[in-house]
Amino acid sequence: MKAIGEDIGARAVFWGSALALAHTHLTYPLTLAVLERLRGRREPAPPPADWDPRVSLIVAAHDEAEVIERKLANVALLDYPRERLEVIVASDGSEDRTAELARAGGADLVLDLPRAGKIAAQNAAVERASGELLAFSDANAYWEPEALRELVAPFAASDVGYVCGQVRFLDADGDSEEGAYWRYEMWVRELESGQAGVTAGNGGIYAVRRSAYGFLAGSRSHDLNFPFQLAKAGFRSLYAPRARAEEKLVPDLGGEFRRKRRMMRGIWDIVVTDGMLDPRGYSPLYAYEVYSHRVLRYASPKLHAWLLLANLRLIGRSRFYLLTLAAQLLVLLSPWLPGSSNRLVRVVRYYTLVTASIALGTLDRFRDGPPAAWEKSEGTR
Repeated sequence: MKAIGEDIGARAVFWGSALALAHTHLTYPLTLAVLERLRGRREPAPPPADWDPRVSLIVAAHDEAEVIERKLANVALLDYPRERLEVIVASDGSEDRTAELARAGGADLVLDLPRAGKIAAQNAAVERASGELLAFSDANAYWEPEALRELVAPFAASDVGYVCGQVRFLDADGDSEEGAYWRYEMWVRELESGQAGVTAGNGGIYAVRRSAYGFLAGSRSHDLNFPFQLAKAGFRSLYAPRARAEEKLVPDLGGEFRRKRRMMRGIWDIVVTDGMLDPRGYSPLYAYEVYSHRVLRYASPKLHAWLLLANLRLIGRSRFYLLTLAAQLLVLLSPWLPGSSNRLVRVVRYYTLVTASIALGTLDRFRDGPPAAWEKSEGTR
């Protein structure tokens, strides 16, 4: 009887973990697509023709002398009234000519700050900003001329608190599958935006209503904190796909893995400490989005571990469990398998390393503490 009970428990863990993984990666976006077909998209009304709110565009920069002039030249080409746009460069302890070149390049305000991290630099810029809307960009993200107008248009609706645009990656022909992954994320993000709102943004192109801005700790992330925290405050967070920017992709899988591992170091604090996991304040649909897309995604390493352990317990029960164990081992070993020219192998390898980055980033957090300063990814300038 004990063995039967253990088998039942192992099967429950196996199938529960497998279904959770399948849901967060596959069935969740499909349910959103079905909802869109059944109930349509929730779109904000278009703004009045003469609606040009004052915008402060903030570029946080650390040692960006290589690209800051090009970035400011790119800003000068934006199709937005210059008298309604304030450009702020927040130099976070730069030891090169970033601040000097930013002043010469036409920034309205340059803050030469001590090194404290990206969030601290952004917070300092917001304290000095005069815009009713705050737009943010990385120094190596180049916006299309109409991007700012597309980004701020949804804010004409008073319940919109955050809007992110679309980053398109260049040089996506290396051994990283970040470009393919990002296209998938953009598809999911557009589906979420048409329902309860997005669950995450991106650092290359986004904006937030000044009155809704939260001064976060240095280890946190605008991309992940703002959407769920603003949902609890009654604001919607949307995706504007026609607000486009371009960035260079991390050129190799190892660099992408290191970047994601650094990013994942702050996940525990955002999900648990800051309240992403707490459903209070969410609408039922937004709670479904957060738990399906974020919580289960970040739990993927643990789900994979449970799936493997349960599979080992069931290995002698049928040939099916032998095949599933072989499949799991192939996924786990994919980073060391030959076949970098095979698209399927590359996708599986990318997925494995991204999932591993969540686990290792969380271990880094408990070993070394929350992240503070920021690092540029090699090859992205």
